Amino acid sequence: VHVTESGGGLVQPGGSLRLSCAASGFPFSLYRMSWYRQAPGKERELVATIYSDSEFTQYDDSVKGRFTISRDNAKNMVYLQMNNLKSEDTAVYYCHLWRDRTDYWGQGSQVTVSS
Repeated sequence: VHVTESGGGLVQPGGSLRLSCAASGFPFSLYRMSWYRQAPGKERELVATIYSDSEFTQYDDSVKGRFTISRDNAKNMVYLQMNNLKSEDTAVYYCHLWRDRTDYWGQGSQVTVSS
């Protein structure tokens, strides 16, 4: 099983970024996928979750209305579109899979929001 993030970077407040997560090694379309983030000195927190059929999504209150999680089951990809970014969104963002009682994480993608 592999999950690999890409798409982070430096952006000004109010800007946008899209993170991508490429997944392999398991039947992707059957599994719920999530994005987490970890800011310096803070615990890792759940940002957004998308269920296997894409019909159900969940968001942390801090990102509702600004972030959108989506998936392409044909490409084994998960995305996180982040709009109206704020300085408090600065963190390392991780793609996550829970399967067979095991957590799978990517290496993380740094997002820095700063002027």
